[in-house]
Amino acid sequence: MTPPAADRYQSGFGNHFETEALPGALPLGRNSPQKVAYGLFGEQLSGTAFTAPNQQNQRTWCYRILPSVKHAGRFAPIEVPRWRSAPNVVPDVASLGQYRWNPIPHPDEPVDWITGMRTMTTAGDVNTQTGMASHVYLVNTSMTDDYFSSADGELLVVPQEGSLRFVTELGVLEVEPAEIAIIPRGLVYRVEVVDGPARGFVCENYGQSFELPERGPIGANCLANPRDFLAPVAWFEDRDAPSTITMKWCGRFHRCETDRSPLDVVAWHGNHTPIKYDLRAYCPVGSILFDHPDPSIFTVLTAPSGVPGTANIDFVLFRERWLVAEDTFRPPWFHKNVMSELMGNIYGEYDAKPNGFAPGGLSLHNMMLPHGPDGDAFDAASNATLEPKKLDDTMSFMFETRFPQHLTEFAATEAPLQDDYVDCWEGITKTFDGQR
Repeated sequence: MTPPAADRYQSGFGNHFETEALPGALPLGRNSPQKVAYGLFGEQLSGTAFTAPNQQNQRTWCYRILPSVKHAGRFAPIEVPRWRSAPNVVPDVASLGQYRWNPIPHPDEPVDWITGMRTMTTAGDVNTQTGMASHVYLVNTSMTDDYFSSADGELLVVPQEGSLRFVTELGVLEVEPAEIAIIPRGLVYRVEVVDGPARGFVCENYGQSFELPERGPIGANCLANPRDFLAPVAWFEDRDAPSTITMKWCGRFHRCETDRSPLDVVAWHGNHTPIKYDLRAYCPVGSILFDHPDPSIFTVLTAPSGVPGTANIDFVLFRERWLVAEDTFRPPWFHKNVMSELMGNIYGEYDAKPNGFAPGGLSLHNMMLPHGPDGDAFDAASNATLEPKKLDDTMSFMFETRFPQHLTEFAATEAPLQDDYVDCWEGITKTFDGQR
């Protein structure tokens, strides 16, 4: 059964939500009453340790038709050959370099959310819950009686082409290009194609969950505001049908069979929830006099590491904005970085790479590898009239991590790698003349 259009959401980021699909299904004042209304079962989904600090503690109480143990039977290992997890260091595949890929083409054969996932890079170690993996998804087929869940991490989904519907235990999210979705670890769901074929990017976060960055002296406003994040309302299926549940656990995939839909949560309350956000609601800030702030000023979400100020992952957005600074080189400058930067283009032209970085494409500049604007962009920016200028029709993003990102075999040998990408800096010549 396909759910109705998801046109109702709850607003807020990190909120404790309460929602019920049937009146009175949500117990009041007790998380685990002796008997739940409608003959439901109480079950808690914990996204953090029980004793995590209050501001980090994530859990959701679910009141469902049958407990999860009735859905998840005996698991058997299966192969999902193009979805990889860290550590995944492939012999003879070099990750030391500047890399860029054209958009990965859609396949001719049917592919769903699981079989259409293509891992590009991995970083850290899924077994110690540090680091991440970056993927491109290619989906042209809806999951019907098949469901997926990951114990390895939360998924940050960035659509680039086509629209998807995430039908989860806690409700329904529909996402389109210029929106994102976050699917927390442990949640069971299926993915349907609303408008396809669909292509996009995924950051698989092995570490602490994404949160809003501290604004510091910026204050209470701008960047991403909590009220613009949307969680679903309760929606459930009471449907008997032979089904499968695929679970990703420590980098391996296992599948079990069940006789009914596992999406049977009638009511729930908590903060371990799927969520969506419209990137067009993001308000960038920047210089209004001179100098060029670090790109961290464009952080939408951050996943902390154990080192203060150094993220396991930052999700950074470069969208439409005004450039007004005087006596300043306005595109991203040349630099080397302790962080590793994987960029993707959602739509439009990226100002530092006006040629070759197409919508749907990716680039990777690994830790301490020099990079920056190409020769044409440098010359144009160095000689431009410094008057107010609007960057229009542009949206690119970055998955930035403290860990080196290792290319998968798919990224190195099958994906459309631009072998001549490094040549974009050949046009830069010496202009030093010893004169002021």
